[in-house]
Amino acid sequence: MTRLPDFRLESYFSRWEFTARYHLTASDAQTMTVTDLLGLADEQDRRAWDELTLGYTETYGDPALREAIADTYIHADAADVICFAGAQEGLYLAMRVLLEAGDHAVVVTPNYQSAETIPLAVCEVTGVALDPDRDWALDVDAIIAAVRPATRVISVNFPNNPTGKVIGAADFTRLARFCDEHEIYLFSDEVYRGLEIDPYRTLPQAADLSERALSLNVTSKSLGLPGLRIGWITCRDREVLARLERAKHYTTICNSAPSEVLARIAIKARKQILDRNRDIIAANLPLFDAFFAEFADLFEWRAPDGGCVAFPRYTGADGVEEFCERLVAEAGVLLLPASIFRSDLTATPGDRFRIGIGRRDPGPALAAFGDWLRHR
Repeated sequence: MTRLPDFRLESYFSRWEFTARYHLTASDAQTMTVTDLLGLADEQDRRAWDELTLGYTETYGDPALREAIADTYIHADAADVICFAGAQEGLYLAMRVLLEAGDHAVVVTPNYQSAETIPLAVCEVTGVALDPDRDWALDVDAIIAAVRPATRVISVNFPNNPTGKVIGAADFTRLARFCDEHEIYLFSDEVYRGLEIDPYRTLPQAADLSERALSLNVTSKSLGLPGLRIGWITCRDREVLARLERAKHYTTICNSAPSEVLARIAIKARKQILDRNRDIIAANLPLFDAFFAEFADLFEWRAPDGGCVAFPRYTGADGVEEFCERLVAEAGVLLLPASIFRSDLTATPGDRFRIGIGRRDPGPALAAFGDWLRHR
């Protein structure tokens, strides 16, 4: 396996995430305290928390947690779920399990960096770009055209990070059927599912559409609980899950027992948590609309279809990289410039930045942002 490159986003965050005064590019929804989360527990899970012993857990994940996850799908059951230490571990191990040297993968761009760099370290990869001139539309025919005899995986992410794009359900279903017909694994990163602006645009989960598809999800994003570090893959191909379990023996082996109990509380209470987080986003959007309308000479803004991040365009003469560097250094407002999301597979816009809309009370950050723009 080829050496993996530095992770640009995490390197940038290492410098600024916990030192910038305003974290205005957060990719997760508003979090909550342990006390608040425990307040959502049923009697059985509260007792499990109070009586928890801190021993090893099962590699596949706590059976009660897997049952709660399976209940979020139409066709899966607990035996179709394996848990990981966040989504990143699941993504990493899935690409290592599904791909070998000599294989080929197709990956949609722009994306979370590891979605392309991990498969690129194993085999040949072709990128298919969302079209920024058509509201980040995905050309399914372009994905189909990119497929080769050696293609083993097609990797997608909707709602998309960083653009917030949600494609149509008909296109997503067509892609899943195509993968089935050609014995390709559809790997679907669904970590923002549940935060669609229009709930009727929520896509079916890939694992419900196909026995071969892999649905990746996590407590970090839509539920706003990244500190739990609990992710999962749901796939009805049990042989794939068995291979993932054996691969996990070389990484985390098992998950944190306290995190698994808290995660199952959150997943059982997901409707209440998602309703709260969607309400926060709905309250925030008019603030972002008004902000970007005031500075329309500098930005092209469009609210995301789903998730809690957006990818506006910066039109200033200094360029987005210098703009973001100066903004955080001089005003303490952290954004992620386009270079964080560049791709080695396709052209990606160099004049965009990621902004987060899922945290409560963005007013002070937007005020500091605006003051800096007015006086720089």
